[in-house]
Amino acid sequence: MTKKLYIKTFGCQMNEYDSDKMADVMRAGEDMERTNSPDDADIILFNTCSIREKAAEKVFSDLGRVRPLKLANPNILIGVGGCVASQEGETIIKRAPYVDIVFGPQTLHRLPELIAARLATGRPQIDISFPEIEKFDHLPIPVVEADAKNSASFVAIMEGCSKYCTFCVVPYTRGEEVSRPFEDVMRDVSELVAQGMKEITLLGQNVNAYQGEAEDGDIVDFAYLLQAIAALAGVERLRYTTSHPRDMSQRLIDLYATTPKLVSHLHLPVQSGSDRVLAAMKRGHTVLEYKSIIRRVRAARPDISISSDFIIGFPGETDEDFEATMKLIEDVGFDASFSYLYSSRPGTPAAEMQDDTPHEVKAARLKRLQTRIDELEQQANQSMLGTVQRVLVEGVSKKDVSEQAARTDNNRVVNFRGSSDLVGQFVELKITEVVRHTLRGEMVS
Repeated sequence: MTKKLYIKTFGCQMNEYDSDKMADVMRAGEDMERTNSPDDADIILFNTCSIREKAAEKVFSDLGRVRPLKLANPNILIGVGGCVASQEGETIIKRAPYVDIVFGPQTLHRLPELIAARLATGRPQIDISFPEIEKFDHLPIPVVEADAKNSASFVAIMEGCSKYCTFCVVPYTRGEEVSRPFEDVMRDVSELVAQGMKEITLLGQNVNAYQGEAEDGDIVDFAYLLQAIAALAGVERLRYTTSHPRDMSQRLIDLYATTPKLVSHLHLPVQSGSDRVLAAMKRGHTVLEYKSIIRRVRAARPDISISSDFIIGFPGETDEDFEATMKLIEDVGFDASFSYLYSSRPGTPAAEMQDDTPHEVKAARLKRLQTRIDELEQQANQSMLGTVQRVLVEGVSKKDVSEQAARTDNNRVVNFRGSSDLVGQFVELKITEVVRHTLRGEMVS
């Protein structure tokens, strides 16, 4: 009998990738299919993220919602994985004793063994160790699901982070930076391309810090990897996330002038426009260095779209610090961002820093920043009116099921009238209208 697997994913694209790999691992061991409802599931997994505020409490809240399912059917297995699992460990079992397995981002490949041990011993199983690259060595060859028609796929090329920014838990929950071997990454990309994938997004906590070993023992950097993937027949578009300013080498920047398959969009987190705050965050770069990177990228690709991450209200942030961030926004002209109020993460150095700024002041700063970046986004969108864009059709529009949604090279969503058989194809659209954060277009005959 086919078993049903429910996975709820919290957080970033890296977690979306990990959830897909969990499903691959489980399907490799027995007849299993994913379901969108925990009510139908034989196995319920929560793939957690600790970036957001009160992340652990949100996980326990979700666990409370599935507890009645476990009480009604003790044979249901419940697991918690991801960064909150690494951070909380045995605490999850103590607070929610109906949880069967707890596993970290680096041990998701051990899911079948953990489940088998749970069934054999009757005791909850916990494995939040950091076995470096072992996860990737044990994952099945990537297989595109039958209903995946959008021709875009993720490939993780490294794990962890060694930057130790003072606000971030990633080095403690995912371990330090470890890059996958060059040939392994190329194998995964080739497998996906052979199954019809046209767009590849490379993933890592600090993806451009990639230093993978080749078969001959040489170390391959991120720029070389991008060049190698772009040279593969069948790859038509290439993205990556998330990058770090300290790893934006000139070799990488130069690719924007020589590699058309590399998209005209760069997401490069800066977090603050104040050198004083950047130093307190231990970011390892200055505002001037960041602006120099952007200037060189734009020299190589003048029409590139730049987005970033901002943390507002970091401990000790003054009005002057915030104004420096607003000035950076004007100087760079970001046209999209992920921006949040600072929230303390247990075990990080920033959690021990004095923070006297009232919440309402922080919230007002965040609103002002988001309002300005929204204005810049609208300006960028307006500049696309009347242009013809080559887009990859991703699926049904979220706004209108009679329309299709596509994505531009510079990461804009365009809704348009078109048939479902266009999903997974590149088409040309003339941009006819700007609707808040999306565009509307018409097919060019």
